[in-house]
Amino acid sequence: MATFKAIRIDKADKGTTAALTQFDDAELMDGDVTVRVEWSTLNYKDGLALTGKAPVVRRFPMIAGIDFAGTVEQSSHPDWKAGDKVVCNGWGMGETHLGAYAEKARVKGDWLVRLPDGISARDAMAIGTAGYTAMLSVLALEKHGLTPKSGPVVVTGAAGGVGSIAIAVLSKLGYHVIASTGRMSEADYLKGLGATEVIDRAELSGVPKALAKERWAGGIDSVGSTTLANLLSMTRYGGAIAACGLAAGMDLPSSVAPFILRGVCLLGIDSVMCPIELRRTAWRRLASDLDKAKLADITHEIALDEVMGYGAKILGGQVRGRIVVKIV
Repeated sequence: MATFKAIRIDKADKGTTAALTQFDDAELMDGDVTVRVEWSTLNYKDGLALTGKAPVVRRFPMIAGIDFAGTVEQSSHPDWKAGDKVVCNGWGMGETHLGAYAEKARVKGDWLVRLPDGISARDAMAIGTAGYTAMLSVLALEKHGLTPKSGPVVVTGAAGGVGSIAIAVLSKLGYHVIASTGRMSEADYLKGLGATEVIDRAELSGVPKALAKERWAGGIDSVGSTTLANLLSMTRYGGAIAACGLAAGMDLPSSVAPFILRGVCLLGIDSVMCPIELRRTAWRRLASDLDKAKLADITHEIALDEVMGYGAKILGGQVRGRIVVKIV
């Protein structure tokens, strides 16, 4: 039987276990494209799955990892042939479908996006689901009508993966970016990415007012809970906040006041089941609107056998920027 290296998650008497092991080809799930995985990355959701801190995994055994970049080995899908360079994000990988922390993946061809010109497989995972989600958030704000002339834009969880890419993209597009972080020691790092101002997340952690002083025209939030409620209360008339994460919780202790008195919009961002055309748009924009030098500066590379140790670190807020995982 052919086997390959993979990080396997199994159900245990108490919670789950994760281990780097050999996985049998015969256990791969249905799909019309088989990919040799070259690079993956570490996202917050990966940390939850690896540590068992939240019920992310809904099928056992599971191969962890929610995104990958690599080369097609076999395909019966009309859009793909052996040798094609592809990227895959979401679609339940690492949750309901065997994921990316493995030397091989079998998926539906409809899930794949062709690697854009100018982006290597490593770059694609330096961007990863975090950066792709940040770009979806930017696209949503633009669709709402936001431009650099609208006013400042706030980014929460600024030193994390979504936040770091969001700041780099927004600054290149000409926005005045306000970065919110719980790690003020990272102020120089955030300003290097393009943030004009850096604020302590404590400014957004108090009991939210129905309406507070207007501070920004829009924002990208990966934190949720009280932080998101405060963002909404401080958003200017007609502004919008793109919500794409829940690092602080799933609750939202807000009121209808920002929506009905200031016309503020809350834009929901889903990266997992996002339609393929919007995915292609996001990756095209990342190829043109993300400074590759900044991407390189915020990226740290680890090996597959180091992933489990980093799972707890990302949940503890100890990871800055992006981590790429070298698979082969």
